[in-house]
Amino acid sequence: MRSETFASRIGPVLTIVATIIVIWYAAAVWMNAPFQRDLDRRGDVTSTTMEFIGKTLSQPKPIVPAPHQVAQNVFENTFLRKVTSNRSLVYHSWVTLSSTLAGFAFGTLLGVLIAVGIVHVKALDRSLMPWIIASQTVPILAIAPMVVVVLAAINVTGLIPKALISTYLSFFPVAVGMVKGLRSPDIIQLDLMRTYNASRWQTFWKLRVPASMPFLFTSMKVAVAASLVGAIVAELPTGAAAGIGSKLLAGSYYSQTIDMWAALIAGSVLAAMLVTIVGIGARLIDRRMGVRPA
Repeated sequence: MRSETFASRIGPVLTIVATIIVIWYAAAVWMNAPFQRDLDRRGDVTSTTMEFIGKTLSQPKPIVPAPHQVAQNVFENTFLRKVTSNRSLVYHSWVTLSSTLAGFAFGTLLGVLIAVGIVHVKALDRSLMPWIIASQTVPILAIAPMVVVVLAAINVTGLIPKALISTYLSFFPVAVGMVKGLRSPDIIQLDLMRTYNASRWQTFWKLRVPASMPFLFTSMKVAVAASLVGAIVAELPTGAAAGIGSKLLAGSYYSQTIDMWAALIAGSVLAAMLVTIVGIGARLIDRRMGVRPA
């Protein structure tokens, strides 16, 4: 039974991954073909179809690098370099991770506090919630340079500007999810607490907070991924010397597309790890609260 369950879970994932890789190879050949034809024409070289395809998949600075080129770059810059090396993806990931975690922590705390205020204070529900929603309509690419420039003018640089931008992206899903969770108890459950003569504080801790946990951790999964995006975007206008964002920026300057794609893969792996950790935390909390697995 367990083997069948595992196979049913991993099978669709592997199918999707294989499909993506096939499409990726096809896109690499198609996008790199014009430049390779130009090279062959200038060198007066006639290639067979297979030779031509092989050349499109082995260009040093391709428009779209092939999966094996990206995989080789990730392997070399992850396992074959010192962690302190400026070319190490582990080093750059750690720099981005530090600001991501700081922004995620502040964003989660801010989102929970805002949600508690909105649920318990009607004036905040009517006045604050529309502004929170409106704040997310402003593109982060427009906000990030402003935050960096303003904070740099008062000599605040380094981790704090990047963490603030991550906070800006991560607090919204937490606030919205927590509001939904704190309001999820049914009227009959609230009436039961009143029957027990429970205070608002007791109702909050013994009913609303436990009921909000599934909503909170679901929103935290979105928030931690958004926090990572915020940290990467924040590294672009700062001209940071390290981080996934700086790796992307340097790759774009020198047309190192393979390095850019490797940095994107590193960011994706980092996001998957963070979401997984939040999911593990959710299961631990559920087990602690006595929730039975489905």
